[in-house]
Amino acid sequence: MAYDDLGDFIRALEKHRELKRIPFEVDPVLEITEFADRSVKNGGPALLFEKAKGSDMPVLINAFASMRRMELALQVGSVEEVAARISEFLEMRMPQGLIGKLRMLPKLAELGAFFPKTVKDGACKEVIRHDHFSLFDYPVLQCWPGDGGRFITLPLVFSHNPDTGKRNCGMYRMQVYDHVTTGMHWQTHKQGAEHYRRLVKEGKQKRMDVAVAIGSDPATMYSAILPLPPDLDEMMISGFLRGKPVEMVKCETSDIEVPANAEIVLEGYVELGELRTEGPFGDHTGFYSLEDEYPVFHVTCITQRKKPVYATTIVGPPPMEDFYMGKAIERIFLPLMRMQLPEIRDVAMPAEGVFHNLMLISMRKSYPGHARKVMHAIWGLGQAMFTKCIIVVDEEVDVQDVREVAWRALNNIDPERDIEFVKGPVDSLDHASRLPDFGSKMGIDATRKWPQEGFTRPWPEVLRMTPEVQRRVDELWKRAGL
Repeated sequence: MAYDDLGDFIRALEKHRELKRIPFEVDPVLEITEFADRSVKNGGPALLFEKAKGSDMPVLINAFASMRRMELALQVGSVEEVAARISEFLEMRMPQGLIGKLRMLPKLAELGAFFPKTVKDGACKEVIRHDHFSLFDYPVLQCWPGDGGRFITLPLVFSHNPDTGKRNCGMYRMQVYDHVTTGMHWQTHKQGAEHYRRLVKEGKQKRMDVAVAIGSDPATMYSAILPLPPDLDEMMISGFLRGKPVEMVKCETSDIEVPANAEIVLEGYVELGELRTEGPFGDHTGFYSLEDEYPVFHVTCITQRKKPVYATTIVGPPPMEDFYMGKAIERIFLPLMRMQLPEIRDVAMPAEGVFHNLMLISMRKSYPGHARKVMHAIWGLGQAMFTKCIIVVDEEVDVQDVREVAWRALNNIDPERDIEFVKGPVDSLDHASRLPDFGSKMGIDATRKWPQEGFTRPWPEVLRMTPEVQRRVDELWKRAGL
């Protein structure tokens, strides 16, 4: 059964001994970050701070900070099960004949379970405040010493495409400026930023309605970070992940719908053309992202549960909670990548690459220059366009083993021949690029070279012991007590 809400997930974490309650007072300013950082780097549990200083709300952090917790969040034994379900639906075709069509009915019924369902009311409206509220009533974290202030770090930000009216949900950090305003960190390439730009360009209205949900069932929270095509509803994907429709309820002050099971909802607007300095912020790169100008979100109404839990996260030097969330994306979206690039066998994004800095790809090479074709195709796939370094190896190489990839690549390349540089869009958080949002990327062809690629010498074989000797030594190894 799908989780009803965040509290249901917390109970599941506790049941599986993946949660630690902290019963004494801890300060949301820096102290919770230090707790969370130590915990994730030592393989520790999710943390529920029951007495956050300055607030009566408990704080949940590191809820996704291990592969085991990701499995619990998605209610699977392995995230590969989600990938398998995606593959099954992608390969689904309407069969011929009555019997075949009847057998397809259960799958078609399951498809119907993906779509969000509008309801009249929800737990997120147990308390409604149109005035006399303050964002400082909430235990919002200041994560790192050099941060520009406190930041809401796990928000589900809802807006509408001004051209199609379709819903978008993204996760963009929000710096709290005062009791009713925050920054809205819409990076250049994000859908929220695109909607904002279109409205500014049209000049037909002065405000853009926005709603922000904090805390929901885990699949719904997770769906906000998925690299989906524009106008594909994240709430529909949440329904797919949880096997049950997401119930949505209309906001008090706009037509935007939010998850009815949310803990806290901030309703308001962004004034078109109004910008304010946001940052610095200790980011997932492990460095502070610099100050920059971003739109301002004005909160006009807050709705919440009577006793909400404040869900949050931190980012910083890897591995952090976001690494495990990204690793699940890597496994879940592999079938979609292979639909467009069937030659790909596997993909890995090591923690040290912080998602956009390094991608390792194993592939079945079929013709000269094939590895370079794969590199350029990856740079043309949605958010994969930000990948700073791509290393391509042959299909027998285990890209999940970073040591093996390094050994193979460093032995297989002739740097002048096998390294390619291109220019294009880069992640807004890339502090090394020559210009904001624009720089260079590198592709490394570490595959075995063919004569048609100009390599006429024999390619050496990898050292391997024979299976027969391995079997004989297995017994001798045991006798030796090793």
